Amino acid sequence: MNNNTTAITNKGKGRFLRGLDILTYGLTAFLALGCEGILAFGIEQKIYNCTIKDFNTWQSILHWVLTYIIWGLFAFYICRSMKKKGYELFPVNDRKIRTWQWVCIGLGVAVCLISTWIDWNGSKVLTELDRKGPLLFVFQYIYYFIEVFLVMLIIVCGQKACETWFGRENIPYGGIIAALTWGLGHWWSKGSFTAGIFTALCGLMLGSVYLLANRKAKLTYLLLCIIFIL
Repeated sequence: MNNNTTAITNKGKGRFLRGLDILTYGLTAFLALGCEGILAFGIEQKIYNCTIKDFNTWQSILHWVLTYIIWGLFAFYICRSMKKKGYELFPVNDRKIRTWQWVCIGLGVAVCLISTWIDWNGSKVLTELDRKGPLLFVFQYIYYFIEVFLVMLIIVCGQKACETWFGRENIPYGGIIAALTWGLGHWWSKGSFTAGIFTALCGLMLGSVYLLANRKAKLTYLLLCIIFIL
């Protein structure tokens, strides 16, 4: 079956099945993020006989490299499979962003950066550079960039799926899905309810930024990196 035939077949699906199909890809991105936990707590912890917090430099680097590979394969599969099915994951969008949207984006980014500054008692970037040193810092921040892309996939797929079901393009469905998956997933991974709630709110904010940026892929990714990484 060629790509055109596949796209026509998907358009012929009922609204519920099309939405469910799209949402499945968002959940697959979440599964990809969860694979790191399996790697760290189910495999590496047994091999190294220590928790991830106690990994030495090379154990940490190997962990991140393996995570890159797993996440990269998942991201490639999601993008390639959705394209084959005729779903436009990142359609070209030349709509102009209005002044009020930029103001909302600026306020949202400012709130997130201030919250991060308070939480880290200063610059997160400088603190991590000081704690980890240049080598580990570089590998960890590559990890962050890939993680942001997967979170973006959750947001985009969640948004498309819920719009297919419910319409109303001005509701940040993708942010809600990100909050319920990636956000609350931090409750388990960090062992902290507060961290889970904070990350869930962050996921909701990221989903709102996606809409405010008029779904422009490159701009959204840049803004998500600033909010999440800085």
